[in-house]
Amino acid sequence: MDFFINLADGFIGMFQEGAEVFMGFITGIIPLLIVLITVVNAFIKIVGEERIFGFMRAIAKFTIFRYTLIPLFSVFFLTNPMCYTFGKFLPEKQKPAFYDSAVSFVHPITGLFPHANAAELFIFLGIAQGFAQVGNQSELALWYLVVGLIVCLVRGIVTEKITEFQMKRQEAAKRGAAA
Repeated sequence: MDFFINLADGFIGMFQEGAEVFMGFITGIIPLLIVLITVVNAFIKIVGEERIFGFMRAIAKFTIFRYTLIPLFSVFFLTNPMCYTFGKFLPEKQKPAFYDSAVSFVHPITGLFPHANAAELFIFLGIAQGFAQVGNQSELALWYLVVGLIVCLVRGIVTEKITEFQMKRQEAAKRGAAA
């Protein structure tokens, strides 16, 4: 009989723990996310979408910015999954590389800017909780951001080169078929 009592206690205890975590979110992270989203949206309205888009088109000409700053700005301002729409500033041949770069960045930005990808926040917080016992969570978040930008750049460049290679290959195949 004790087995069933312990099983019932464990079962309801699981829901009690879930409720405590939920209340922590309601009093902690959810208001933070609402304020962050409001500030970002206000900034976009104040500066103006046209200015932001013009700036993005200008920096997209440089490879290093195309695969670091644009993913950073797109994920910060538009959040996941809308961030991928910043690919519209790029020529068709660079869009796959931008997507690869941006999708790689939706997790690393979360530690410093939780509004950018709130769904990923729970993963970061789980890692950060363990890290807090041996280090500083802010330091972890900053390293996530820095390493994430490096990974974005490398993935963007590699994917751009692969895309160029595949496009040339397709063009050569079309020319060969036409001849």
